[in-house]
Amino acid sequence: MLALTSSVAQGLVLFGAPAHVHVQRVASPVMEEAKSQAIPFLKKPPGLDGSMVGDIGFDPLRLTDVVPISWAREAELKHARVCMLAFLGYVAVDLGFRVPGAPEVSSLYAHDAAVDNGSMLFMLLPIAVFEIAAGVPKVFQLLNDPDATAPGDYKFDPMNFSSKGTEEAKRTMAMKELANGRAAMMAFSGIVTQSALTGGGFPYTS
Repeated sequence: MLALTSSVAQGLVLFGAPAHVHVQRVASPVMEEAKSQAIPFLKKPPGLDGSMVGDIGFDPLRLTDVVPISWAREAELKHARVCMLAFLGYVAVDLGFRVPGAPEVSSLYAHDAAVDNGSMLFMLLPIAVFEIAAGVPKVFQLLNDPDATAPGDYKFDPMNFSSKGTEEAKRTMAMKELANGRAAMMAFSGIVTQSALTGGGFPYTS
């Protein structure tokens, strides 16, 4: 660009134009980078284009620059579902619910009690079988053929929630699961911390 400007100026001088003619540069417009909807003072992560249900551009650590977003969504849904069940189970035990043979302790001490009496090993085995039989193939599918089935889709829908209504209704149902799952992840972390700090049962205030 500088060479072109210099050549134009020299040509004007050669053809009799005043030597003081100034060729003004025109600045090219700068496109403003999009900002994250969730964190407006940060740039929008390039991997989050808003097409996936629940995507509001929240990725402050830029994890989607490293891992595929479908894989990240699979992990989010797995933790969300576990925490929804965990929240219900944690509170139910502290409200007095017991299965036959369960130790008579609060949820806070149930892990150690289950390890001591051997029931934790019994629970670990079927969980490991499910994880290997379903989780590992899903990871390979997401890495090799992410468009085959959606993240979190294990064809388990006994109430047919995912097959009812329009596509918009299905997206709304998926958003509800995400919203409740995200709330459950925060809630379970909160009740475990609060019960450890207070040593008390539900509602974990004293």
